[in-house]
Amino acid sequence: MLRFVLRRLALMVPVLIGLSILLFAWVRALPGDPSRALLGERATPEGIERVNAAYGFDKPLIEQYLTYVGALLRGDFGESIQTGRPVLESFTERFPATLELGATALLFAVVLGVPLGYVAARSQGRLLDTSVVSGSLLGVVTPVFFLAILLKLVFADKLHWLPTALRQDPRMDATHITNFYVLDGILTREWDASWDALTHLVLPALALGTIPLAIIVRITRASVSEVLHEDYVRTAEAKGLARGTVSRRHVLRNALLPVVTTIGLQAGLLFSGAVLTETVFAFNGIGQYLFEAIGSRDYPVLQGFIIFIAIVYSLINLLVDVSYGLIDPRVRAA
Repeated sequence: MLRFVLRRLALMVPVLIGLSILLFAWVRALPGDPSRALLGERATPEGIERVNAAYGFDKPLIEQYLTYVGALLRGDFGESIQTGRPVLESFTERFPATLELGATALLFAVVLGVPLGYVAARSQGRLLDTSVVSGSLLGVVTPVFFLAILLKLVFADKLHWLPTALRQDPRMDATHITNFYVLDGILTREWDASWDALTHLVLPALALGTIPLAIIVRITRASVSEVLHEDYVRTAEAKGLARGTVSRRHVLRNALLPVVTTIGLQAGLLFSGAVLTETVFAFNGIGQYLFEAIGSRDYPVLQGFIIFIAIVYSLINLLVDVSYGLIDPRVRAA
């Protein structure tokens, strides 16, 4: 297993190098000029030339790329053109918000999606199955931003059940240790701060987790349906084993591999969905930071964000592959 993990980590290197080349070319091909975006109405030829020289935009692209890669190898993601702050510092400050939101959305999707998919497979062809499949289809086709605005309009603006925006009430005098607001409230025993942060998470997490929920339901249903028709399941049922034992040992365990793969993919995709969700709810995470950087053509932020997410995505896929061996002994043997 250790050899497998080390091999996968080694394979990440050429992937990240290829991504850095494509990313560098893509960012430079974006319409607009970061120097003009920074200077605004004060942009003059002399000012643009001065900004380009300060950030190295006047150098040949090959030299710019090599300088960028050299900085990355030192752990330097550059500095934001708009704020002047180190990109990595801004990421580490905002990443807890995105991770807290993404983890809550994924938890919602998995806890609800796997049981719903299993029940739908067990009730195939009945009303419950039709309802679950129809609901999952609706969840897949509904855009994240539209659902976020709808949830905000109904539950926050009309019913006033939940907060409309932000991570926490600004009037809340809360102590932040880790920048994970819910966890900070628990660690400091400021239960009101923890509860307030949790209520602020509900609507963004529901909006962000709906599409992963729908996909997990459909994959679970398809996988469980396939396993239910296997000979070993029929044999276990014919031997008189309890339905719970058959479901746990023979059905779910063998149906989990494609479900785990889907969960891993959705965990990575949640970061892309977070851009729209965080913007709608003014949730101060990496997604909102990226949205602002796109508008201002902030190259270092755009490049740093995508490289950072690529590393996270690769590590998630590694964890998924390792989990295969824990679920299925045949994978360990292979």
